Amino acid sequence: MEESFQNFIADLIARRISGDIVYSNNPNIGLKKWRDYFEVSQLEVARIMGVSASVISDYEKGRRVPGAKFIQRYVRALLTIDHQRGWKKLDALSKALGIPRRAIIDMMEFNEPITIGDLISLVDGILLSPNYADSIRVYGYTLIDSIRAIAELSGPQFYFLLGSTPERAIIFTNVTAGRSPMVAIRVSLVKPGIIIIHGPRRYVDPLAIELARLEGLPLILSLAKDINTLIRKLRSKAGSDETNFLSVLE
Repeated sequence: MEESFQNFIADLIARRISGDIVYSNNPNIGLKKWRDYFEVSQLEVARIMGVSASVISDYEKGRRVPGAKFIQRYVRALLTIDHQRGWKKLDALSKALGIPRRAIIDMMEFNEPITIGDLISLVDGILLSPNYADSIRVYGYTLIDSIRAIAELSGPQFYFLLGSTPERAIIFTNVTAGRSPMVAIRVSLVKPGIIIIHGPRRYVDPLAIELARLEGLPLILSLAKDINTLIRKLRSKAGSDETNFLSVLE
């Protein structure tokens, strides 16, 4: 599971680096800047991309103008090499961006949006707070360790849990009765689309249900057997375990 989440983080950072290059006044300088940061030679990038080193040189010197596809392949080549070196630069970038990796167990975007009803079925769920619209679509999920999240996350890091869109499910695991996660959501300025708690079997704190009602957020209790089962079912609607961001290089 760790490798798949690492790939998710790599894909997120790849998008940010690509955006930095695209929006710079001189994309060629941006290419070289990031290659230097990753401490990679032109020859190494060329080998991964399947081109000659002179082609990389032409783009970095401005003799050729890189398109979006080239930039994507270039950035992913840098990350492929970093992967081979043990993700040293990725780890540094993750820390700089404040990505709360210790608290997050899994984080994915669905291949296509699903309904709340589909999500409830997916997580073997029971709807505790019934206020929701059938038209609401869920675009992804973030599965977090509730104890670590509450103890370690700062406000900006909590916002990261929303991923690329707030229309997603935040799933708290290792939950005892559900009060603490809902208190954390209550005081947060940014709200997710759906809250799922995993852990309680017989008792959910009435205050958690009341807070969900006050926030107008659907609250679902997942009765999935364990975390691995929960992840497996969620990923059936997202990228498979074998999906790796590096595969787009070919």
